[in-house]
Amino acid sequence: MQIDHVHFYVEDATASQDWFVNQLGFQAVASFTGNHTRTEIVKNGPVYFFLSSPLTASSPAGQFLQQHPDGIADVAFRVQNIDAVMAKAIAAGAQVLQPVRQQPLNRGHLKWSQIAGWGDLKHTLIEAIDTQEDDVCNFLGRKSAAAMGGVEFTLHPHSKVKTQDLALQLTGIDHVVLNVAAGDLKRAVAWYEKTLGFQPQQAFAIQTERSGLHSQVMVHADGVVQLPINEPTSVNSQIQEFLDINRGSGIQHIALRTGNIVPLVEQLRHKGLPFIQVPPTYYTQLRCRHKVHLAEAEWEEIERSRVLVDWHEETPDALLLQIFTQPIFGQPTFFFELIERRLHARGFGEGNFRALFEAIEQEQLKRSSRNDTFLHQTQRQK
Repeated sequence: MQIDHVHFYVEDATASQDWFVNQLGFQAVASFTGNHTRTEIVKNGPVYFFLSSPLTASSPAGQFLQQHPDGIADVAFRVQNIDAVMAKAIAAGAQVLQPVRQQPLNRGHLKWSQIAGWGDLKHTLIEAIDTQEDDVCNFLGRKSAAAMGGVEFTLHPHSKVKTQDLALQLTGIDHVVLNVAAGDLKRAVAWYEKTLGFQPQQAFAIQTERSGLHSQVMVHADGVVQLPINEPTSVNSQIQEFLDINRGSGIQHIALRTGNIVPLVEQLRHKGLPFIQVPPTYYTQLRCRHKVHLAEAEWEEIERSRVLVDWHEETPDALLLQIFTQPIFGQPTFFFELIERRLHARGFGEGNFRALFEAIEQEQLKRSSRNDTFLHQTQRQK
């Protein structure tokens, strides 16, 4: 199993497409306009995102946005045997939204289905045999729009797309993080284990003076899909803030994998993409830990780019490098992580987890302070 694509529901698909192209270095692939919904497809290397916005109130995207802010509605999985996967899911009690269908393409053929995931999340399941990636995504985009009425289809040939900077190219989706309500972590873990065959791996528990979380990493037994699931452990946790603003569980962030994170971050900063800032003391503490085999010049590059670094003592050369964007939509819910795994580094940055949590907590405190100031000014005006 691997992630095929991720489907966002947003207020304005065209504006979101422009953001992904201009801020994150993606390429436009195709546009679909139905009676109710407009969908844009963008890609960066093997990473495909669908971006759908409502044209009328009857659009599924519109119905989603009545319940949630802009965010992810569907994480689609590529599987080897869709019939076996669906049989397991049905036996576990999964709600079938779309039974298995089959479609010949210009090259090869495609089978797909869809089940309800945790909360309002959906999972499209795809088995593709002898197909080309763009053909699969174009068909799925056209199918999605066709379900909503007539379709206007526009393909964006790569020859007309600005050549992608090599430094901006991604190598895949490393993991997807799901936030669930307090008390739901065990049930969500059990659901993904019984329904889709994920297995529990690492577990984290983070607690600061202000808040905390519990996290359980799920990894699929037959593939590379990694799904950490978080629950809050306090009412003022950043996870609880997400749940409150998102009005329920949902995908908090996606980690995008790169082979060279420092030049990627430099390019994205140049494009104006904002990142969460970690305190300078992080790097002072980092250098006090067991030394890894990095030249001083590379240490300076990493610190200048504000990238987080982690490793295990038994494998100090296998580095995990991470950085996190600010929330990308109007509400402080969804954000991206960029991640580089050197020498096949494993894990999720246990040494960075607390630093990240505290950095996000500081952003949360800034938002709270701004909201308190706005409320005070409004009351004075009254």
